[in-house]
Amino acid sequence: MTSGGSDRETVVPDSEAFVRDTEPFRRELLAHCYRMLGSVDDATDVVQEAYLRAWRSYGAFEGRSSVRTWLYQIATNACLTALAHHSRRVLPSGLGGPEPDPAAAPVPAEPGVGWLQPAPDVLFSADAADPASVVVAREDLRLALVASLQYLSGAQRAVLMLREVLSFPAAEVAVMLGTTTAAVKSTLQRARARLRQITPAADAMTQPTEPEAQEFLDQYIAAFQNSDAAALERLLCRDATLEATPFKTWFAGQRTCVPYLRTWVLGSPGDWLMLPTSANGQPAAVAYTRDRNGTYQAYGIVVLTVTGAGISHIFSFNEPSLVATFGFPPTAVPG
Repeated sequence: MTSGGSDRETVVPDSEAFVRDTEPFRRELLAHCYRMLGSVDDATDVVQEAYLRAWRSYGAFEGRSSVRTWLYQIATNACLTALAHHSRRVLPSGLGGPEPDPAAAPVPAEPGVGWLQPAPDVLFSADAADPASVVVAREDLRLALVASLQYLSGAQRAVLMLREVLSFPAAEVAVMLGTTTAAVKSTLQRARARLRQITPAADAMTQPTEPEAQEFLDQYIAAFQNSDAAALERLLCRDATLEATPFKTWFAGQRTCVPYLRTWVLGSPGDWLMLPTSANGQPAAVAYTRDRNGTYQAYGIVVLTVTGAGISHIFSFNEPSLVATFGFPPTAVPG
């Protein structure tokens, strides 16, 4: 078939073959783009764009690489284009040091800050009804890692993900990114060194079993819903960290986290309703707050980092739209 007004042959993609060959990789590509961009919304948009690009060029795909490699090349370069037009996404701890005074009122960040977003495990699951069937390793999605990646350049993120997480050979990565194998190896060394500076003790964390993590989440939800600061204190590790968007104020250490929660957050029993979920391979809760009419309105998502000794990090995202991303309604009633 030729296009109107042109003698150049246009190859029309086979829709059925395209879906068959490319759709099995959609969820892992979404996870890759999320790690690169730090945003579920941005990652979803980029994956859609990548599939559109792939569709347009599928008829001319010559099979010099696998379909999977080809899709990763398209998606990674789409991410790099997106990163060139956006500032990095951060957590409050990326904006300055911790607040030493637990009585200090939380200070909103300046307008225009791009916040890191949590990602529901169900997005990356082979079976949407079973988040445990996640198609990528949970440790590769943990919030602390995704947050650390935001301190790398786009090229460093791409090389680190393609080489370390996805295990593509250096020569293939060089072709994907339009560079040399030597440049890929050099970029990977710089990325590793930068990550060691940001998270030098990341490997020292003792991981809990799945039942232990779930038990900590259940106790956290009960403590919050009962406005029980003493129970929260028992759950938190001594060096626990608490940070909540959209505030730049954050706290390090049980001695500041608990008084802050008691003074500014917990309120009265029944002010909060939390429903268990999972995000970034970590225990999480969908949070609602009770309004003056007694209706629970969406607040956002809380993600916990749990060790064998207790909760070491609380990430709170006051972004009501995330509730829908996690598949929950904007309002809720107690069960």
